[in-house]
Amino acid sequence: MINIWKPKIKVLEGLNFEYGELTLDYKYMSLDYKYIKFIEVERGLRIAIGSDHGGFHLKKAIKEYLDKENIVYEDFGTYNSESVDYPDYAEKVAIAVASGEYDKGILCCGTGIGVSIVANKIPGIRAALCNDTFSARAAREHNDANILTLGERVIGPGLAIDIVSTWLKAEFSGGRHARRVEKITAIEKRQLNK
Repeated sequence: MINIWKPKIKVLEGLNFEYGELTLDYKYMSLDYKYIKFIEVERGLRIAIGSDHGGFHLKKAIKEYLDKENIVYEDFGTYNSESVDYPDYAEKVAIAVASGEYDKGILCCGTGIGVSIVANKIPGIRAALCNDTFSARAAREHNDANILTLGERVIGPGLAIDIVSTWLKAEFSGGRHARRVEKITAIEKRQLNK
């Protein structure tokens, strides 16, 4: 299930138009035909979210928060509280994030541990289990975590939403932390090449 994406529109003008690797969704000529006007559709943050039955209700509360904040997400399941196996859903979310189709991911299970273990098996994923806002901020700022994992049986929905909000607003600090994240990536590559 995907919620509705409400793009931000920005109009740019010019004959010689260069803007990095931007893919333009629309372009048209102005009425006087002197300038080409480009409409850039800015792609907002896209979240992949998933859970097993043990995290289903927490995921539902987080989705309500994302809807309220107009944050685009796709729910990779499960879609009810019937017993399922968490690796199936954690893998789907982690692959979606690792592929670049989604910017970040959020996974919920009973403790947050199982989905974190599974997600971290996917190359390029840095999943962090956070039970407080300090850890959530540090996970983004210091570790560039691209998946947040949470446990429904460990934290309540109010704290979970605070953690999600903090994690989504925090940005990677770079600097000395970038060097450390690069080392994590290098370890991952060495292990994959064995």
